[in-house]
Amino acid sequence: MDVKEAIRQRRSVGKLKQDPIAHELIEEILEAAVWAPNHANTEPWRFWVMSGEGRKLLGRGYAEVAVAEAQQASAAAGKSLTTEEEEQLNSASHKKAFRAPLIIAVAVSPSEQRVVPEIEEFAAVHCAVQNMMLTAHALGLGTIWRTGEPTYHPKMKANFGLSGREEMVGFVYIGYPEAVPTKATRVPFATKTQWVTE
Repeated sequence: MDVKEAIRQRRSVGKLKQDPIAHELIEEILEAAVWAPNHANTEPWRFWVMSGEGRKLLGRGYAEVAVAEAQQASAAAGKSLTTEEEEQLNSASHKKAFRAPLIIAVAVSPSEQRVVPEIEEFAAVHCAVQNMMLTAHALGLGTIWRTGEPTYHPKMKANFGLSGREEMVGFVYIGYPEAVPTKATRVPFATKTQWVTE
């Protein structure tokens, strides 16, 4: 698939079949990720490939964040969570990690030498995620880059063994699409572009 075609056609796909994905396809996706541009060749990315029961790692992270936030909200209201409420939160949160047959967690691990500004390390890892999604699309797979507050919560960070300045940047859910994604439109680049020639 032509790269321009992949860029224009790729869409986030929330509904994915549970069909397994061949190991060699996963390796192609990861190989594409590590070719993302990164200043001073710091290569500041880390990946966790989760499938089958391995997805419980993410499920546990979601559950710990959900319970911690609910406990905080309850305490602020002068209440406490019941055992039943905690069990319901745990169950619902674990299910979030099983909405795709394959999930790749992606984190940024900034260079200890601080040879580049930290914001550039994040930018490099975001580029790696885009490479992953474009490659998956070219291979006939669907993806969605899931983020949100739980992604950046200290409990999620601890769940994946991140430390110091390391941070999670998201979870790439991958699988065969249940349906063809709808076409999207974009505002023409001309409306957001300034040409400076002098």
